[in-house]
Amino acid sequence: MKITFLGTGTSQGVPIIGSTHPVCLSKDKKDKRLRVSILVEWDNYTYVIDCGPDFRYQMLRAQCKNISGIIFTHEHSDHVLGFDDIRPFYFKQGDIPIYAHKRVIKALKKRFDYIFKSKNKYPGTPAVIINKIKNKPFKLNNLKVIPINGNHDGLQVFGYRFNDFAYLTDMKTMKDKEVEKLKGLKVLVVNALRIEPHRSHFNLDEALQFINRVNPEKTYLTHISHLLGFHEAVEKQLPETVFLAYDELQITV
Repeated sequence: MKITFLGTGTSQGVPIIGSTHPVCLSKDKKDKRLRVSILVEWDNYTYVIDCGPDFRYQMLRAQCKNISGIIFTHEHSDHVLGFDDIRPFYFKQGDIPIYAHKRVIKALKKRFDYIFKSKNKYPGTPAVIINKIKNKPFKLNNLKVIPINGNHDGLQVFGYRFNDFAYLTDMKTMKDKEVEKLKGLKVLVVNALRIEPHRSHFNLDEALQFINRVNPEKTYLTHISHLLGFHEAVEKQLPETVFLAYDELQITV
């Protein structure tokens, strides 16, 4: 299984528009972060987790020619605003499968109502195949996927486990029974927003505590803001099995 980090930034991305913060002014490519998303590939299947405002450019940069579907973690703008840009895939492949909690599907229908119309659709509008996810395993082609239920400032959010790999973003708290689903991982990806505490995201200390609970072989941190610090400086301070993800990083699990 190959994982491509399409974006590793927080809701505003890094650099932030108009910011003079030193990290935003960094010349290091690893300090430039699009909104958070990954590409998951195995056999002949290619799935995207979340499609935020940078989705079009992320697909171009990754030279992604086909997608098997889009899996959503939750409905916040930095995770869904690129939804309209599925059109080239739709023109080429037909209806695009999407996978999400029923609440997220409802939010997408409200925000992108024209995509979900059954009659009198505007020419060129894409269409989707809806798959509602509950907190129980489901099949993506030949692979079992296990949803991981978490809390994001009172909002339910899903992470996902694919065999020995799991992807979690926008997490703040998680029940012990959900943490148990993550045991035995080779690779964990989890959010670490900044140094200071935040009401709806793990800060760095909380992420490291969570990693100790899960005890994976290796962890990559994502959903990173400029307030976490420079990539090079932060990575030197991390435990030897924990790394900062960065845009366009590819790993194999």
